[in-house]
Amino acid sequence: MEIVALIYLAVFAASGIAIVRLVLPCDRPLKRAVMGLAAGLALLMWLPALCAFALGFNLAAQYAALALDAALLAAALIYGRRGRAEALRRFSLRGERRALLTCVPVILLIWVLMLNHVITPASNGALHSGQSTYGDMCMHLGFITSISVQEKFPPDYSIMSGAEVGYPFLCDSVSSTFYTLGTGLRFAALLPMLYAAAVVVFGVYFLFETWLGERAAPLACCMFFIGGGFGFAYFLDLSKTSGAGSLYELMHGFYQTPTNQTELGLRWVNPIADMLLPQRATLFGWALLFPCLTLLYRAAILRETRLFCPLGVLAGALPLVHTHSFLALGVISLFLLCAEYIRSLRQPHNGRRQGLTRFLLYGLIAVALAAPQLIAFTFRQAGEGGFLRLHWNWANESDSWLWFYVKNWGLVFLLLIPAFFSARRESRLLFGGGALLWAICEVMVFQPNVYDNNKLLFVTWALACGLVSEFLCSVWDRLGGLRVSRGFLAGIILLCLFTSGGMTLAREYVSGDHLSAGGRVESGYEVVSAGLVELAEYVEENTESSAVFMTATNHNNAIAMLTGRSIVCGSPSFLYYHGLDYTQRENDLRLAYEQPQSHISRMIDAYGADYALISSWEQGSYAVDEEWFEENCECVFENPACRLYKLEN
Repeated sequence: MEIVALIYLAVFAASGIAIVRLVLPCDRPLKRAVMGLAAGLALLMWLPALCAFALGFNLAAQYAALALDAALLAAALIYGRRGRAEALRRFSLRGERRALLTCVPVILLIWVLMLNHVITPASNGALHSGQSTYGDMCMHLGFITSISVQEKFPPDYSIMSGAEVGYPFLCDSVSSTFYTLGTGLRFAALLPMLYAAAVVVFGVYFLFETWLGERAAPLACCMFFIGGGFGFAYFLDLSKTSGAGSLYELMHGFYQTPTNQTELGLRWVNPIADMLLPQRATLFGWALLFPCLTLLYRAAILRETRLFCPLGVLAGALPLVHTHSFLALGVISLFLLCAEYIRSLRQPHNGRRQGLTRFLLYGLIAVALAAPQLIAFTFRQAGEGGFLRLHWNWANESDSWLWFYVKNWGLVFLLLIPAFFSARRESRLLFGGGALLWAICEVMVFQPNVYDNNKLLFVTWALACGLVSEFLCSVWDRLGGLRVSRGFLAGIILLCLFTSGGMTLAREYVSGDHLSAGGRVESGYEVVSAGLVELAEYVEENTESSAVFMTATNHNNAIAMLTGRSIVCGSPSFLYYHGLDYTQRENDLRLAYEQPQSHISRMIDAYGADYALISSWEQGSYAVDEEWFEENCECVFENPACRLYKLEN
């Protein structure tokens, strides 16, 4: 079925490329292809979802979506042959050399990390993870399997049976499509991730190239993905062989990297290790966001106003993919709209009317497409969970505001002011939108977890990297007569920019399954034991897809992750940050395990529980009355790791 999945993906990619070929006929082929791949990804997430709203998330919906996409592809190809007015440019490997040399290594790095982080199977039957994916990956796998297995759409939370999802679930349903087509879970999870990662990297690069030109774009792109602050300074004492700050602890400790140590005030994580790998919503959101920012720059600043309409369509697809990306794009767009209005006051009436009308048309299209998503899902969840509130100074808990950003953003922060004042008007305009977003994030939070404002702040970071890269290139030119000195200075600057990020990515690779220097396979973190994998296989084959399970609330819950079945109550670390009130369930679950004679009936009546699992997780979390379960319930599965009991009133 993997071949079927690859063909399915290829059709959507081809349709996106064919459609964008009509919209951007004069763009360079690679640049146009990347925009097309982003459009194809939007179709891949949305068409199966739209069909699933009517048919349920089943095979019929997947093939209906494929038929619709094939019709779009055929229409785009036919129209392109008949109505293309402008000649298409041919692909030139030499012309794309700079883009390929910059992007391909970064993409390969991300792919390697994805392959050794996402439920890698061990020889003993267990499933492993890397450091950054040990947490959120478990929740996302639960969404992927439950959407496919339960076929309910929009889905419920499989980690809180009966609760409707308000989270932007298209980042997971895109993998549910391939799981429904019959692929394995690892393949279904990874295939669209690999696709989206390539789109993100090329999308970031082409934003910088469109904005800064070919000279500064490679540096800006590398700064965004690998750059970091001065956290590496905590690891400069090479005499330390153990403990905090040692290189051994860096490579083997859990989150002891120079970009992520809360106790040291290091909170500016690496975007590859801590955003793209574990956070699927961010990964798929950025795959659409950066092409949107490119279109916005071209339409609003370079005056290619015909691009406002396709921008509105692509922007309108964002909320159920990644709400933070939609919000970031909206704030930057609002800033540029205000700038356009001020500019228009100095223009003749006709020019003023045309520019503002097309900008407002973009907003109207985006809001019209986004409003149903926001009203039906986002606003409801945000209102119930108390997401929006005032909060000063983002995630800084130990330092002054200035020092916090100096050590977390490093040279990028120190060079921002001279870079801004020496920049072109176009650069100041674009970064102005990012600065407004930054200011908002310093005084407000948009979700229960304050730290998650970084999903917005990374957009500002991208624009800051672009602004500073442009400045560094201009400084390099001014020092043209000092070849030795500027080479030495450039080396120091590059070390300061990339050492922290490089250390973090090296640690992240080692945290997953990998080959050691001696050629031996080193294991990452065990996320599901072999015994619980065996249990999951039994559950998949022998229980109804609608069955509900009593389990512990551990985040790496094998039932929720691997079987697609729902559990009564999952990890508070997931439920709280999604704005869900789980306290009653959590208390009822404890009583049901510890006093089953008087409380198991509530599990069945109130939450529809069909089975109760007893493994080391339950035994470690509760004082389980195992004797009662043994005497009063049928044990339907048993191995050395666990026992599964069927519940009956």
